[in-house]
Amino acid sequence: MIFDLPATSTAAIGKKLVQMRSEVGAMALGRVLTLVVVVRDADADDAIEVATEASRQHPSRIVVVVAGTRRGSSRIDGQIRVGGDAGASEIVVLRLFGPLAAHGQSVVTPFLLADSPVVAWWPREAPADLRTDPIAAMASRRVTDAAESSRPAAMLARLAEHYTPGDTDLAWTRVTLWRGLLAAALDGPPYEPVVSATVTGAPDSPSSDLLAAWLAWSLRVPVTRERTRAGGGIHGVRLQRPSGPIDLERPGDFVATMTQPGQPERRISLRRRADAECLADELRRLDADETYADVLRKGVPLLGRPRGGARSAQVSEAHRAAERQLRNHSRQLAATPDRSRR
Repeated sequence: MIFDLPATSTAAIGKKLVQMRSEVGAMALGRVLTLVVVVRDADADDAIEVATEASRQHPSRIVVVVAGTRRGSSRIDGQIRVGGDAGASEIVVLRLFGPLAAHGQSVVTPFLLADSPVVAWWPREAPADLRTDPIAAMASRRVTDAAESSRPAAMLARLAEHYTPGDTDLAWTRVTLWRGLLAAALDGPPYEPVVSATVTGAPDSPSSDLLAAWLAWSLRVPVTRERTRAGGGIHGVRLQRPSGPIDLERPGDFVATMTQPGQPERRISLRRRADAECLADELRRLDADETYADVLRKGVPLLGRPRGGARSAQVSEAHRAAERQLRNHSRQLAATPDRSRR
């Protein structure tokens, strides 16, 4: 059920919400959080669809704030969705005009569920500094999406500079399956250390950057970031070990292949994750993601190189350590007797 309230007030919207909830039999006690979505009018319908799908796993009240033109007098155009049109949630859409468009936090406050967490999500461009944003200040979790930014790399840098516990980004959520597969591959024999890594992905893919940063930070090895065509996302990862590389490649959108020395090639389901699935993952945890914080603030800088092609001293030393390990492994193989000749 959808009901439009043009040129209305927050009190009128609240009264109508109670009325519609009773008519369709929705239970307010089933809502576990308030999801505040801040989006432009052109992207509002897509964002509502994603939030509605994510809410099927996490019933919530969704408050969508759409800032319109700031010219003219202040006005609120409201819309309420409950029942089948809202999934497992109830949705309040607030389109703000005039001077009121700059005060979204004041309009949102009456619709926050009492004694429930607040999560804020920016599906497209996010504020330059979440620490100074009024809506971000009222949320315990703040979800951005660097992949939707016009300058993804610059946005990652801003997120790192202004990070506050509770921040997260869907570009990070999209690498969860990659991280799990790579970690599982390293848990098996021959239990050798990784000496270097290569991540191949699109130049405009912040997920590729974050995956490379995660490897650099967690493994403490040099990581090379190779670039493919724009818009392709993550293409593959190579983990170099003394006995040979582990290669995980996804040429398409659904299936990846993993190759390891001494093992047959495996085909693995590794589909691109939908925004609704990623958002649902982030709504599942309401505490700070410490791994994301370390990767963003400490791992991403490890990928940088000074101009002119010269590598940093830290990366150069890591390369020398990797080469020493490879030489030592070669000596051990040469010194091992060949039992097949006996």
